[in-house]
Amino acid sequence: MWAVAWCSHMQLTRAADYAVRVMIHLATQPPGTRMKRESLAAAADVPPHFLSKVLQSLSRARLIVAHRGTTGGFSLAAPADQVSVLRVVEAVEGTLQLNACLSGGAGCNRQGWCPAHPVWVEAQAALTEVLKNASIGRLASQADGPRQDRVIYPWN
Repeated sequence: MWAVAWCSHMQLTRAADYAVRVMIHLATQPPGTRMKRESLAAAADVPPHFLSKVLQSLSRARLIVAHRGTTGGFSLAAPADQVSVLRVVEAVEGTLQLNACLSGGAGCNRQGWCPAHPVWVEAQAALTEVLKNASIGRLASQADGPRQDRVIYPWN
């Protein structure tokens, strides 16, 4: 769901932002690389206490694989070019919906005559299309690499 501030703006939750960061960082690694939770938190600049929830959502959506044991860690479940930002965001947020009237059914009884309804439909379609067409692989290819103030070791 979209988080809406009372009077200022509409935005995705931090969890969705963190999930996209994690996926982009994993996509910058060589295929099959497993990253430990601590290293992933530092590399993606995600608070460690928040990362577990994000990783759980991504794993549940089968976007990442959690490997157990001493050689464990987290890795991508599919090639990054096949994963859209929409899929990552929806893994954490659920289905994106700009307005209750877009849910159909009892969400709003004004749909048939409300002049704003077509605008919400068009905006929803545009948002969905942009996020669907943005692949994690493409975003990872645009990444500058790790920040200079962080040291990430490949065995972490």
